[in-house]
Amino acid sequence: MTTPAPTTPAALAADRTAGRTAPGRSPSSASASARRLTALARAELILLVRNRSAIFLALVLPVVMVFSIRASLQQIDLSGTGLSVAGAALTGGIGIVLVQVVYMNLVTGYVTRREELVLKRLRTGEITDREILTATALPSVVLALLQCVLLVAAGAVAFDLTAPRRPELFLAGLVVGLVMMSALAAATSAMTRTVQTSQLTTLPLFFVSLVGSGIFVPLDVFPDRLASVLELLPLTGVMTLVRHGWLGGVETGDLLTAGVAALAWTGFAVFAVQRWFRWDPRG
Repeated sequence: MTTPAPTTPAALAADRTAGRTAPGRSPSSASASARRLTALARAELILLVRNRSAIFLALVLPVVMVFSIRASLQQIDLSGTGLSVAGAALTGGIGIVLVQVVYMNLVTGYVTRREELVLKRLRTGEITDREILTATALPSVVLALLQCVLLVAAGAVAFDLTAPRRPELFLAGLVVGLVMMSALAAATSAMTRTVQTSQLTTLPLFFVSLVGSGIFVPLDVFPDRLASVLELLPLTGVMTLVRHGWLGGVETGDLLTAGVAALAWTGFAVFAVQRWFRWDPRG
């Protein structure tokens, strides 16, 4: 009789890690943690690849949104901002990737795993809570990183944009954005009862980020008072670091404000996950 292939993250992870430790050998806690994390992340990646609709949305929608951003920017006067239409559109595309590929995709993923009792079963094993949350997020994070690399390459090849002028700022903004969006996704999943309602609970941050965080419209075109308020939104600091890390032309004070805001929101998101994340079904 043929044994059926495992189809859940817990079963896939157990299948891949079984028998890897030789008798009498006790791996260090770090190597054991890395092994568990890798096995579960690989299992999550397999399930993500099998979900064709999720892959389609993650790969195609950001591209469509970049063209939408470019079309909207052509109707806006960017003179005096130091930004070109192509530069603003492609850096806005990175914001789209962070919101759609990481945040919205992960909210659905965490809710699905919770309601299917996968998270609850995983907690009964050796894997820690932090490893479970991180491994679940890794496939989406890797996919987002690949898309960001493609956007930078497209900027250089098709739109004559330079490589990031300040790569340390660009990478810092990207890393903080990935961590923040992953943590906010886990926190949002605590307020989401079902997979279907995840389409609603993610909309507030989605629309606020698109309109007010400099994704569709750079903050430079807003009145100063309104721009100062919009700088406090979750993704605005990340977008400032990414945009000016790639294109240059920002003052030190603006970078400091952006960095503090981004780190503050990331810290709050991590705290919210530790305080309110739900492991058991909400049904």
